[in-house]
Amino acid sequence: MTPVRLSLCALATALLAACASTPTPAPTAVVAPNANLVAQGIPPVPQSLADAIGRYNDFRGHAFVDWHPQQREMLVAHRKAGANTAQLFRLTAPMAEPQQLTDSAEPVTQASYEPRTGGYVVFERASGGNEVAQLYRLGLAQPGAQPQLLTNPDERHAMNTWLRQSGQLIYSSVPIDRTAQGGTRAKVATTLWLMDPEKPEGRRKLAELDGGGWSASRPSPDERTVLLSRYLSANESQVWSLDVATGAVKQLMPAAGSQEAKATYAPVGWSADAAALWIASDRAGEFRELMKLDTASGRIARVSRHIPWDVSGVTFTDDRRKLAAQFNVDGRDELHFFDAATGQETAAPAALPAGNVGTASYHRGRGDLAFSVSNAQGPGQIYSLDVDGRVQQWTRAYAPAGIDTTQFTEQKIIRWKSFDGTTISGLLTPPPKKFTGKRPVLIAIHGGPESQAQMGFLGRNAYFTQELGIALIQPNVRGSSGYGKSFLAMDNGFKREDSVKDIGALLDWIATQPDLDASRVLVTGGSYGGYMSLAVSTHYADRIAGAIDVVGISHFVTFLNNTESYRRDLRRVEYGDERDPAMRAHLEKISPLTNVARIKKPLFVIQGKNDPRVPYTEAEQIVAKVREGGTPVWYLRAENEGHGFQKKENQDFQFYATVLFMQQTVLKQ
Repeated sequence: MTPVRLSLCALATALLAACASTPTPAPTAVVAPNANLVAQGIPPVPQSLADAIGRYNDFRGHAFVDWHPQQREMLVAHRKAGANTAQLFRLTAPMAEPQQLTDSAEPVTQASYEPRTGGYVVFERASGGNEVAQLYRLGLAQPGAQPQLLTNPDERHAMNTWLRQSGQLIYSSVPIDRTAQGGTRAKVATTLWLMDPEKPEGRRKLAELDGGGWSASRPSPDERTVLLSRYLSANESQVWSLDVATGAVKQLMPAAGSQEAKATYAPVGWSADAAALWIASDRAGEFRELMKLDTASGRIARVSRHIPWDVSGVTFTDDRRKLAAQFNVDGRDELHFFDAATGQETAAPAALPAGNVGTASYHRGRGDLAFSVSNAQGPGQIYSLDVDGRVQQWTRAYAPAGIDTTQFTEQKIIRWKSFDGTTISGLLTPPPKKFTGKRPVLIAIHGGPESQAQMGFLGRNAYFTQELGIALIQPNVRGSSGYGKSFLAMDNGFKREDSVKDIGALLDWIATQPDLDASRVLVTGGSYGGYMSLAVSTHYADRIAGAIDVVGISHFVTFLNNTESYRRDLRRVEYGDERDPAMRAHLEKISPLTNVARIKKPLFVIQGKNDPRVPYTEAEQIVAKVREGGTPVWYLRAENEGHGFQKKENQDFQFYATVLFMQQTVLKQ
């Protein structure tokens, strides 16, 4: 269809033609999509709607990025007032005014100080949502200095780790399909490079490794060895070592040729004398534990076996005597403290702010622990915990005038039984008590599939609950992380639609709740959650009012054929290998595109044109086929976005259109 062009003149002309004999009322003001948005089938968005929603579009928090190696200051990522994207800022003291370092049309959120003096910053930046990240060096001595490109634009790059003694950076590179003959690659390799960012032309290749799941981290105390992570799937990963001088690699965990059951292993640090290696692994049970490996004897101590949840992050003091570990406790990250020598958990040095902990990191020279916290009442705010047990706040989140976030409804955990007796859980955010009667429901399904709906601030989505009176449910269907490795694997391959049945069971649960309206349910999700929204539309069309698919998979075979090559094998482990005839037939059978005739309720599809994960063709093919069947479809495509919208002006219009879609489905009288 031709993109919608919202013209005030055209509206006025139409009104004149229809009512030539009566006074012409003023045309209704509308919000036009910006030049990078293609809008099809979406009715004009009234300006009055945008005005009512607008204040919910400007919550702004901060994310911790890195400590300065010498000074008590840090890098943070933040979107300033009036800006379209998050950028890097330098924060020189608690609650100081942040100093902006980058200013780009593209978001910049990944960066690191040079590790000896902090004289410059290296950061990652991609273009138009294509995820082909490049590395840049930004000097800090001269205000207004321009970033210097360090990498080859025809490859995708990521910062891995620094060798602090020499000030050299180890980074990884993988090829992309646009440089391949025929636009795809049969084989993908990851190259690890060693580079002095002040002399990038002298970079040295350390190793070239088969596959796209490699990264380097955790140099040994003498920096002669770095640890490698090899990701094979959500249920299997390995730890290797790399000799920096020779490039020789060796598999450490599990031992090469081991007959152990598949498990995940991740390196998290060394002891000060390199006699022990700290890892996170689920080899001993359902959850990923913090473990300590004696490198001489091979003996493994299960340090956090008393905590029945996944360890999700670890940071050490510079002397490696203490560590802080984050544990994902039923969808909320909590900090625990340990004596690194004995492996014993210690009491928290102070009472910490309540909420979901984001990135935590010890300052190398001073021992302060930086961490961020978000909760139902606000986005990320950064704090520090010093060696004397004092907590200081470094940033304050911004909420628009007239919105009291302290009144926002708390999330609570709900649980229900699925078709096979498996207990499924999710987060319910009920509307305020001022909304009476049975409330409409929005089911918002996460991506991954191995992601997890977690406690935290809802941002603009709080408008749904606080102002529209919609109950928001974020389910963690089988295949979600955080509930054990068996649960994580319960949706793999031929079991894919079992997770869809978990939503069917949730619809059953909703029907039993006296305050929820089972006749007014809308389902939404992004990426894998987009597939789930489409699948629910085919399986439970009679039980929902509509669906919103954001960058979702519509057909598993076309998805696997067209996703970027460096991801393809990793996705085959999760979804199934389409080259196997039986699996291909199964993927064909369950794909929403195959079952498109069952989609009978209104559908809203949102997509970024430059998406390397779920190509925009997945959206276009489902839109075309649903329209052929006569079902109403709205389609919003951003020409300058990828796997989800990151630019505020695009997010804003998406949000306006989403509320309009809700008004025409679950909110109509």
